[in-house]
Order: sequence, then C-alpha cells, then structure tokens
Amino acid sequence: MTATPTVRTHRLTKQFDNHVAVNHLDLEIDRGEVYGLIGPNGAGKTTLIRMLAAAEEPTTGEIYINGMRFLRGQNNPELKRQLGYLPDDFPLYDDLTVWDYLDYFARLYFLRDPLRSQRLHEVIELVELQQKRNEAIATLSRGMKQRLSLARSIIHNPTLLLLDEPVSGLDPLARVQVRNIIKSLQQQGMTIIISSHILSDLAEICTSIGIMELGNLVESSRLQDLYDRSSQDQQQLLISTLGKVTDLQVALRQSDLVKEVEVLSDNSTFTPTTRVQFAGNLEDSAALLKSLIEAGIPISDFHRTQETLENIFLKSGYKQTS
Repeated sequence: MTATPTVRTHRLTKQFDNHVAVNHLDLEIDRGEVYGLIGPNGAGKTTLIRMLAAAEEPTTGEIYINGMRFLRGQNNPELKRQLGYLPDDFPLYDDLTVWDYLDYFARLYFLRDPLRSQRLHEVIELVELQQKRNEAIATLSRGMKQRLSLARSIIHNPTLLLLDEPVSGLDPLARVQVRNIIKSLQQQGMTIIISSHILSDLAEICTSIGIMELGNLVESSRLQDLYDRSSQDQQQLLISTLGKVTDLQVALRQSDLVKEVEVLSDNSTFTPTTRVQFAGNLEDSAALLKSLIEAGIPISDFHRTQETLENIFLKSGYKQTS
C-alpha cells in the first residue's frame, strides 16, 4: 500500500484580479522530504507557501495535508494543527523573554504542563538558545531572533514545516546554524518546504527541488536526479599531473569522448589543473584514468565535478519577472 504523501495539490490556482500567481499546480511531497522551491521574484513561491499554510485561500484547486483536504471558506483547525509556518516578516515581541515568547505560543496551541515545559526545553535546546532563555528578545542578534522564530513555528511539533526565505539577511554562521536545525528536524521525520534565493544552502539540505516560473511548476524532482540528468550528456573532469601538462593534453586527446581540454592554471609554483569536458559515463571516466596511467602520465588528482544547483537553475531557461 502506497503511503499518503504529506502534501498533495491538484490544479491549485490563485488569481489576484487579472494576475494568476499560481497556475493549476500539481505537487506531491512525501513524508520526511526537504523540498526546496526556487524561482525568480514573482514566480509564485510565496503565494504557494501561503496557500499550503492556510494563510491564503486558493481560487480553485485542491490541497491535501496528510490526506486531509483544505476546505475553502472554513477554519480547518485539524489541518492547521499539522502545520508550522515561518513567513519572512513574522513579528517578534521584543519586551518578552525567549522563554515567555515560546510559552505564549505553546499555550495558543493548548499545550499543557508537563508537556508544555518539556517541549519548550526541547525546542530551546534544538535552536541553541539555552543561555538566552531568560533574556529579552530585544537583546538577541538577528541570527538568534531567526532561530527563535523557527522554534516558535515548531513548538506544537507539526508534521509539515513551511519556511519562506528563512536565511534571508543572515550572516554565513547564522545560515549554517539554521541549516543544521533543518537537518535535525528532517531526521526527526518532519516534512519541510523551504523557499530561498541562496541556492547553495538549498543544495546542502534539500532532497527534492521544485522550480517555479510565472506561477507554473516547471520542474519537480529529486535533487540527485537533477544532478544526474545535468551530467548525462557531458561531465566535467578536473585532472592534475606531476609531469608535463602538454603530455597530459596529448594523451587526453587520444580519447573520442574528450570534447574540450582547458588548462586552468599554469604557474610554476604549483601543479596546474586541467579541465576536461567529457562525454562519457562513470565507467568511461575510469577507463580514461586507466589509459592515462598506462601512458605513463603521473596523475596527482583526477575527479569528476558535479553541476551546481545555481547552474542547473540558470540553464532551465526561466523567464525573469523581477
């Protein structure tokens, strides 16, 4: 029997006057996935997340969260209890302490002691704010405030967490901390949908990616499948030799699968790297390495590079709307 997906939409549409923000979108996300939404400004990412969070009603179409259907014009309390939502502009109450702020939202979700106190300790430890639990929110750094907002969104232990640009404006260390929290939540079985313009961060944490363009979901697949498809026709090899670069180049051009050879650096103080555009698969690259060694080329480094998520996105041919 097939497991019920955490998220399923059918022909989901949102129209504002004459503008279609999300257009007949079909989406399915399994339990435990970290699903990254990417696309230019105006692609419909935030509108989609708001509809999934029950903060925006669809114009037409259907939403199912853990098999429960979102009913337009109704409060949907059972469905909302399954959700955690962190928009990019949720306010904090600067005069409250970290503990009181989280306790306030825990009470809104009807958590009772001793479960409430236990849950507060758990999320404060998860977001690494133990030393700040009695400090006023006004004294926290931007990164700490964002981790506190994340703690607030999971205080009721939702099954689906929706994050809209959660690392926007954060420094590199704060971004790493947020990424680590997301990884921990996934390990606990939580399903997470995250939108971000920092694609390197998504590549670190996502299991699947959806690319949106003008309200349409133009790509939705496992991240590894995207990488595999991007390297089907041609892969890139980086090769270094302790010998003469010219000898390496001559040996490489003996292979019909080598399409382009480029020396990236040629400084006498270090070993130059040669970049090779190669039209073969993994077995072919292994055979190429074997042939170089048999030709007497002293190879010091030989590895295949993976296409970055940024390059995959830029090659997808989206229409810029911002």
